[in-house]
Amino acid sequence: MNVEQSADTLSGIPHSTTSAVERLRQDLRGDLVVPVDPAYDQARRVWNGAIDRRPAAIAFCVDADDVIKAVTFARVYGLLIAVRSGGHNVAGLSTCDNGIVIDLSRMKGMKVDLERRIARAEAGLNLGEFDKATQAYGLATTMGVNSDTGIAGLTLGGGFGKLGRKHGLTCDNLIAAEIVTADGALLRTSASDHPDLFWGLRGGGGNFGIVTTFEYQLHPVGPTLLVGSVLHRYDHARGAMKFYHEFSRQAPDELSVDAALVTTPSGDRFFSISACYVGPHEAGEPILAPLMKFGSPVESSLAARPYLQIQSGGDVLFPRGRRYYWKAQFLNEIGDDLIDALLDTYAKAPSRASLLVFQQVGGAIARVSKSDSPYANRDAHYDCFPIAIWDASSDDEANMRWARELWHAVRPYSTGGVYANNLGDEGEDRVRAAYGENYTRLVTLKNKFDPTNLFRLNQNIKPTI
Repeated sequence: MNVEQSADTLSGIPHSTTSAVERLRQDLRGDLVVPVDPAYDQARRVWNGAIDRRPAAIAFCVDADDVIKAVTFARVYGLLIAVRSGGHNVAGLSTCDNGIVIDLSRMKGMKVDLERRIARAEAGLNLGEFDKATQAYGLATTMGVNSDTGIAGLTLGGGFGKLGRKHGLTCDNLIAAEIVTADGALLRTSASDHPDLFWGLRGGGGNFGIVTTFEYQLHPVGPTLLVGSVLHRYDHARGAMKFYHEFSRQAPDELSVDAALVTTPSGDRFFSISACYVGPHEAGEPILAPLMKFGSPVESSLAARPYLQIQSGGDVLFPRGRRYYWKAQFLNEIGDDLIDALLDTYAKAPSRASLLVFQQVGGAIARVSKSDSPYANRDAHYDCFPIAIWDASSDDEANMRWARELWHAVRPYSTGGVYANNLGDEGEDRVRAAYGENYTRLVTLKNKFDPTNLFRLNQNIKPTI
């Protein structure tokens, strides 16, 4: 492809050493992978095996300067940009057809300032790498529980995790960030540097550029936390779900209580409750006692577990390469009618790997003002969503249809809000539901920093100029 040729011919990739593509390859400190390269098929894969897209090029950046070069190239040649760190977006927004994937996964720099309890982390780190580095000093901040999720997407969309009710969302613990904007500038943002943009990064997603470095407030955590878990038979699930609602609503900030409807490989269905206490074990034991004593669980466990083990708890359930689909929404109550709808619809899941999840929020999250960051659904108590998990492409429609049916069954009982990080490609109305009254302010920021919507493969805030 000559420089004068249209960028859409990039998908054909007959590039020469004089082409713009080749010049970008030579300019990058990292690697540029195109469809004719042997590494292409592996390089284009993302976590969700249901996503099969063919970008024209994948730029593996190793520093902010590489990111600037890739953004500038995409802007000059009118290419669609997908930004990838962990690649965990369920809708596949971290990849694209015919455009350029700007991959941050090789940017692994990490420093911990023990005196100030601050971590400076590059955007290519995954949660497991970040947690391991901070736990070496007995510190942590809120991160999720699938260890190969990227810290970048998690933080920019909000960030749930076991520490959230005690220490707030991941974005609440963000104290600075460096970002490459649409015009190729590298900006440092914080409460005192570009504070308007910093506000937008704390939950507003990837709408304003590509964050290359994050700085987080850390907290003393671990090395072990007290974890209680129980498994109730499906014919006891109604009572167990009512208990879960009552128990979790009374939980102190130190306690995070999640639950799920699950199916074993044999086809038996259960209701599972898992609680994690972020504090001294002896203080947590009497608080967890009602959970351990309720009903007649088929399995139960109360034990101190390494924080790093807790943080990788989702790995076995969500391995790379399986096919995934979900739709999420927030709840405040788990009443009898909702329980009926859940039990009836979950039982129809076509895959035994599929789940119906309750993720508890609230606590410290709810005590932050809605206007403090783009994350607007501070008053929600639970994130509730069916997770369809399967393997064969021939089963795509059946599994996605089941998840949509369960979402619709829950819809009458929801708050109407949704967590941005659990959104698929669901349209502007659902993006507005994630940001609520903060949406207008986000549009103003988008107009200022990305008026051409260069960064649009995300939960997109559309510019109005």
